[in-house]
Amino acid sequence: MTGGLKVLLLLSLCLVGWTVPIDRNQDPPEEEKPEENADTGLYYDRYLREVIEVLETDPHFREKLQTANTDDIKNGRLSKELDLVGHHVRTRLDELKRQEVSRLRMLLKAKLDSTNAQSVQMDHASLLKQFEHLDPHNQNTFEAKDLELLIVTATKDLENYDAERHEEFKRYEMLKEHERREYLKSLDQEKREREEKRIEELKEKHRRHPKVNAPGSVDQLREVWKETDGLDPQEFNPKTFFKLHDTNGDGVLDEQELEALFTKEVIFFLARCFLSLQVDLNHDRLVSLEEFLKSTEKKEFNNPNEWETLDDTKPVYTEEELQRFEAELQDKEMELGRRAEKLRQEQELLKERSKALEAQKREYQQAVMEMSQKQKEQQALNRQPPSGPNGELQFQQEMQKLANEDSQVLKVPINQNGVQNNLPAEPPQNLPQHTS
Repeated sequence: MTGGLKVLLLLSLCLVGWTVPIDRNQDPPEEEKPEENADTGLYYDRYLREVIEVLETDPHFREKLQTANTDDIKNGRLSKELDLVGHHVRTRLDELKRQEVSRLRMLLKAKLDSTNAQSVQMDHASLLKQFEHLDPHNQNTFEAKDLELLIVTATKDLENYDAERHEEFKRYEMLKEHERREYLKSLDQEKREREEKRIEELKEKHRRHPKVNAPGSVDQLREVWKETDGLDPQEFNPKTFFKLHDTNGDGVLDEQELEALFTKEVIFFLARCFLSLQVDLNHDRLVSLEEFLKSTEKKEFNNPNEWETLDDTKPVYTEEELQRFEAELQDKEMELGRRAEKLRQEQELLKERSKALEAQKREYQQAVMEMSQKQKEQQALNRQPPSGPNGELQFQQEMQKLANEDSQVLKVPINQNGVQNNLPAEPPQNLPQHTS
């Protein structure tokens, strides 16, 4: 990465500087908010962008930014220019810093709450030291040190992020090559030779891709001069080129007229950024003839570097790196195989335990049923009357005894079974005589 922050500043300047074209014959339209560009992935991304946008509103700082080299930006030396910006810019920067400090405090509180440390007394000044993109000792005003810390930290973080992305891309490319080789191994000789030939033809086709000229360079404009205007590239003339593409004749190239120069969307976007910084000197989102001619006098216009594609650059990985990557994949596959076997064995063990538990459950249910049956039988036995020594029911003896006693009173003969004999009863004697 050639200056991660400078790229970020470049993109931010493009978005601000080319939002809405101005028609000089009419009143300027109301400024529209630029579309939010891709997040940098930094946890202070919004703060960074807002600081950049505020600094861009100061003409002096913007001029210094355009003339600064990559080292000046990466090392934070640009922060010295903060003392020369307008009062309203400094006031807005102070507000942004206070908002950022408040946001960081909320993050710290939420983190402490999540760890059940509500009762701990928070020392915000000490806790804020873990954030490197601002000065924690001064929480109210935005000073040169804050800008220096923001630039240096953002540059370092973006470079680390680029390194991580590059490593991810390299591993992705090595995985594709590994899968390609494994696929070729699965083919027979005839199919493998045919597939290898097809792949080699594709590589050759990529190597012969057309030259890509840097947007806004003399070669790129000559390409338009030839293919769009139908003129001889050797007769290219910047002034004539400008008048040819100033289609409405208002003396400036607006966004629509510039868009016609760059057919590919990505190239147009990057060319628009280049024109914003190197050509549109007064930042009115229009390119005048004077600005255009001045840009053609610069060294970068006549001696640009040809854009390199991935195929033109050095290989993303070496054969040694690929072999280490494949060995790593093999180790991971073996480890996954061991884990899968361990899981299979654990599953079998769980099945056996499940079967044993099911058998124990059936035994328990059988024991409960047998116990319940015995209880029922015992209850039935408890409800039966007691029996005598000869098996007779004991209550019959009691009835016999009661019957004998009654027979003595009534003098009724009772047989051995306790049943009265059907003999006529003698009239009672010595009963009192009733007189009429």
